[in-house]
Amino acid sequence: MKLFDRRILTHFDFVQPALILPIIAISFILVAEVSSFLAEKQLIYTLVGFLCFSFFFILPIRKLAWLIPLLYWINIFLLLSVDIFGVKKLGAKRWLEVPFTHFTIQPSELLKSSFILMLAYLIYRDPPPKNGYKLKSFLKLSFYILLPFFLIAAEPDLGTATVLLIVGFGTLFIIGVNYKIWLSIFLVIAVSSPIFYTNLLKPYQKQRIHDFLAEKPSYQVQQSIIAIGNGGLKGKNSDEATQTHFKFLPISTSDFIFAYTVERFGFIGGAFLLLLYMLLIFHLLSLNAKFKDDYFTRVALNCVALFIFIYTAVNVSMTIGFAPVVGIPLPFFSHGGSSFTTFMVFFGILQHLITFRYFALDTKIRLKGT
Repeated sequence: MKLFDRRILTHFDFVQPALILPIIAISFILVAEVSSFLAEKQLIYTLVGFLCFSFFFILPIRKLAWLIPLLYWINIFLLLSVDIFGVKKLGAKRWLEVPFTHFTIQPSELLKSSFILMLAYLIYRDPPPKNGYKLKSFLKLSFYILLPFFLIAAEPDLGTATVLLIVGFGTLFIIGVNYKIWLSIFLVIAVSSPIFYTNLLKPYQKQRIHDFLAEKPSYQVQQSIIAIGNGGLKGKNSDEATQTHFKFLPISTSDFIFAYTVERFGFIGGAFLLLLYMLLIFHLLSLNAKFKDDYFTRVALNCVALFIFIYTAVNVSMTIGFAPVVGIPLPFFSHGGSSFTTFMVFFGILQHLITFRYFALDTKIRLKGT
């Protein structure tokens, strides 16, 4: 692969960094105001994230596509290993300890990239017919979506598992599945929801739903709403952001960083941040038309767009009391290394598929010539 081919600049999608870099910059400003120590860690996370982006950007993904199923099954094995060798934190067994070190990895985070690539690989090899996938193909694809869902939900990490479920089936909906299948699924969900709630949800998960439906929001949400109200239209100076700096707002640099954003920069600042996310999601979805015959790239685009939409919608909704409080961060914005690195990997994969798409075309031309 020629890394300095002039076509790289002409094919590179500059809209993505134009929307993502301001999000990263605003996040760093907010984190630095709260803690210089956290800001230093954020710089390290950012550096690691950009290194991961660079690695996946130059990785010849299409040429190595035959390795994708192996990568997927390795991640499934790691998820299975959590039940046996997993490290328990905060009542959940979600981590594996790296041998001979004190570091831990979270297989559910590692799975997300291979999950996207596996769906792209399967759909690329078996594109949908004109009227969408029929039952046999749908069940095959559903197996690769449901398997990690059940393994992650059993940790328990129902939030991450549900996100994967929605991303997987949401992508199939966009790519094309026969409408009769969707109607049947909706009927089954409607009938089985009470049974699922009664018999399958853990007590703490039911408590989160109860807190969400209660007339009075939980303490965390109450403080978040106060912080948002304190910001007003244009926000407060750093010294006047009392909810955050007096520690009333819990987890102000990660789970509730949106509330802190509005307290500092007001309604205008919060709206600007949401506008960046909205433009990024719409931009990714709009590329479906450009890559209508390239199912590998289309699946990756739709998966990443759905990941961003779900993470953003859930995180913002929980800060204003419109969704139960779950540990879902704002992409590129919440303080933390795992989420930031995961999304940088996502965009490294996307930029590679978009920028180096001419290599796939060159390969097809050579094959036709032979």
